[in-house]
Parts: sequence; structure tokens; C-alpha cells
Amino acid sequence: MRPPDDERRRRASLSLPILRISRSQHNAGALTVGTLLAALGEASFGWAIVVFSLLTFLPLPPGSSLITALPLLVITGQMLVGFRYVRLPRVLAHKSLDPHKLRRAVLRLRPVTRRLERILVPRYTLIFARRNQRPLGLLLFVIALALFLPVPFSGWFPALSLFILGVGLVERDGLVCIIGLVLGGASVLLTLSLLASFALGADAVIG
Repeated sequence: MRPPDDERRRRASLSLPILRISRSQHNAGALTVGTLLAALGEASFGWAIVVFSLLTFLPLPPGSSLITALPLLVITGQMLVGFRYVRLPRVLAHKSLDPHKLRRAVLRLRPVTRRLERILVPRYTLIFARRNQRPLGLLLFVIALALFLPVPFSGWFPALSLFILGVGLVERDGLVCIIGLVLGGASVLLTLSLLASFALGADAVIG
């Protein structure tokens, strides 16, 4: 059952917890990936996927998705093999974050989060059943792999779909997860199409 319109309008911003906690931890001199996720709920695969997909939208040099996608491969890989909770490697947990760059990444995604905030509600929760974790993890891993591949012009698309999927996991909204999966599938197809076109172009040049 969908909540009344006025209740949905009063819904807390998705961005607010990240911005509030990152500012507080930065002021305390302890803003790392691990401390941020611990405050948000480190056990949640959803929050981990949200945070690490956000890092992909930081102002970074071209090709940085090779690095920012690695944590997403680790997290979705843990879902795939059946971990109940996120287990961050120490090198990732201790990674320092720049709160100003993180804020810019969050604000860059505000047009997306505003739309999600209007529709988010727990529904189609069967998708989150324990028996569905591994199939869902496999799909997310494939999308993260598309983000990891060094294909120009395609990185933001899988990152956006993973962000939407992470939000769906956090809020237990199966419909939003399905939307994220559809976008993720399209991003995988786009990545494969670009790889094929680059390969054909290389063959033409060599030939």
C-alpha cells in the first residue's frame, strides 16, 4: 500500500544522512569509508553500494573507474557468494574521504535522489528474500564489472544503476531495484556494444 502524498513529501532526504555524518566525522577528524559506513549501517549491502557508487561520481581523472569499481566488485561478490553482511577489507575501510568532494558527488545526483524520494516505499519485498541474495548478487556483480571495464563514455551509466539499486536495497523497495536492474542491463549492453565497436575499429586499422 502506498503512503499518502503528504507523508511521502515529509520523507527524509536520502542525501541527508551521508552529508550530516560525513560533516560530523570530518569535524572529528575521522572521516573514512569504514567510519561512514559504520554510522550509516555497515552491515547493509545497500548502503555500501550507495557509498561506493557515489565515489565513482567524484571529480576524478579519466580511467579512475578502474579503481572506484573495485570495492563494488568486492561487495557484490560477497553478495554472490552468500555473505550475510558486508566485510570491508582493511585497506578500503581505512580509506580517507574528502567531505567536499563527497558533497559534490551527492549534489550531482540530487536530480535522481529527488525523484526516488517521491516514489520510495517498501514493496515487492520478495526480491530481498535470503534465497534471492545470490542471484541478485550475480546481477549486481555483472553491472559492477561493466563499470570496471575501461570503456570510454560508459562508466557513469552502470554507476548510476548501482546507486539506484543500492537505494532500493536500503529502502527495501523492490520496484526501485527492478528499475536499477533494467538500467544496469542496458549499461552492460552499452558497454559490450562499445567494446565490440572498438574491437572492430582496431581490426580495421590493423588490417
